[in-house]
Amino acid sequence: MNTPAGLLNVVDVEATCWAGPTPPGQVNEIIEVGITVVDLGTRARVSRHGILVRPARSRVSEFCTELTGLTQEQVDAGVDFAEACRLLATEFEAGSRPWASWGDYDRKQFRAQCAATAVRYPFSGRHTNAKQVFTESYGLRKRPGMAAALPLAGLTLVGRHHRGEDDAWNIGALVVDVLGRGDWRVTTDETHSASR
Repeated sequence: MNTPAGLLNVVDVEATCWAGPTPPGQVNEIIEVGITVVDLGTRARVSRHGILVRPARSRVSEFCTELTGLTQEQVDAGVDFAEACRLLATEFEAGSRPWASWGDYDRKQFRAQCAATAVRYPFSGRHTNAKQVFTESYGLRKRPGMAAALPLAGLTLVGRHHRGEDDAWNIGALVVDVLGRGDWRVTTDETHSASR
């Protein structure tokens, strides 16, 4: 078995959302980026972080606050999206480290928001859909949500579900579990595709 080495960024984003259709003139925007750094060699979570992001073209709805616990006032005190991407690139070496998220939503949201705002995409092309590899590792028919996957791995939820920093920490525990089973792999490799 070839054990991966180095550091991995586990990322979970929260975005503006609504109970019904998106209100006219608004768009889904990232309001929090949770990051847990995992040491692939030692199979351990080594740090956890959260970046609050101030939305430019949407407001935090009551539904969004109920889901995430984040208020408009809290995210107004955050950094703008370009600065969040800069922090990911400089503080977390996002452009060179492999990274993971639970599903593909986070990667696609970053891609779309970077394209819409002309902000440079901060991540490397080596992404792992942790939900996919967890499902394969456990031989499941359906891909579970993160909260449902934790007890399957003998883990308990830490913090609040749908808070980026807490979710990234919990996903990091699932990553460590899959690493221990010898089933970790990159599922999306964009390193040879044209930069967007």
